[in-house]
Amino acid sequence: MKYFNLGKFLFASLFFAIIITGCEEEKSATKASPPSIKVVEVIQKDVPIYNYFVGQVYGEEDVMINARVEGFLTGIYFDEGSRIKKGTLLYSIDPELFKAAVASERSKVAEAQTRLVNAENELARYIPLAKIDAVSKSDLDYAQANRDASEAGLEAAKATLRMSQINLSYTKVKSPITGFIGKTQARVGEFVGRSPNPVILNTVSKIENVRVQFFITESQYLALAKSYSIGRGINDGKAEEKKIPRLTLILADGSTHPHMGVVDFINREVDSETGAILVQASFPNPELILRPGQFSRVKVKMVDEKGALLVPQRCVTELQGQFSVFVVNSENIIEARQITIGEKYGDFYIASDGLKANEKIVLEGLQKVGSGLEVVPVVTKFNSQIIVD
Repeated sequence: MKYFNLGKFLFASLFFAIIITGCEEEKSATKASPPSIKVVEVIQKDVPIYNYFVGQVYGEEDVMINARVEGFLTGIYFDEGSRIKKGTLLYSIDPELFKAAVASERSKVAEAQTRLVNAENELARYIPLAKIDAVSKSDLDYAQANRDASEAGLEAAKATLRMSQINLSYTKVKSPITGFIGKTQARVGEFVGRSPNPVILNTVSKIENVRVQFFITESQYLALAKSYSIGRGINDGKAEEKKIPRLTLILADGSTHPHMGVVDFINREVDSETGAILVQASFPNPELILRPGQFSRVKVKMVDEKGALLVPQRCVTELQGQFSVFVVNSENIIEARQITIGEKYGDFYIASDGLKANEKIVLEGLQKVGSGLEVVPVVTKFNSQIIVD
């Protein structure tokens, strides 16, 4: 019976020893196998740096239709929002007062012509009499002055008649350009041409090409001027020698206008209050999609960054304005490193300090790793929204 108990004890002890040894070996194996983690390599390449500005669209020509004489509006001869041709009759203003003024001035011209004829006849009679001293020289001088004054009076009467005829023509308001006309600011029967009544009746815009105006800061202007040599003006020098920036227009729905634009005007001065300068660009608009008053974003290539180091934004953590990444060193040990970031390039940051090309940085599981952890880096290609090959 004693031998039986001793054998049973030895068997149990051996069994537990095997189990403990297996656990220790399993722990050793687990400890010896560092975790695999996805990393990406820092990409180095030349990249363009773009800035975006809020711009407003204007027609190539935006002409305000003014009531140039006062009176009651008697007719409107167009459909609001329609395309009209140059010279199209748009409005009519009651012409009766102006017709009366023309008739009055015509009578004055006739009177002045009569006075001139009489003065010329009188001068013609005095000239031969003066030669034989039948009249005094002062009488001859008076006749000559009367004739000259009558001639001047006739010219003045004709000028007043022309002015009255011009005012009469202003009662027919015509379009000065071909384009699209907007909503009328006055209706038939309203008195126009004198504030507070409507003076500007409408606006006609030519939009086969459009102008987009936007503001940039002084530093951005300097960057543009250096990159494109535009400090002396867009239109200075030979066109083939000028590097004119090509611009992209992004519409309110996020779509891109199919036609590129060019800068054609930079204001002469920087606004002292805002520190901004006005820039104007022209864009073709053959589909007539763009309309005056629209807001859009202007995409401008500011500079080419040579040898930029690109880091996916999702790899970067920020704490109190400090940016850092987890770098896997040559010994596969993770170390936290502070970096300095510059411009954004799509879904990348451009690292201006703290990293080198082809260094491996942690892409996933940033919350699960820390400095000093040994890992097995698995190099992964970052699925970017832009092409960086």
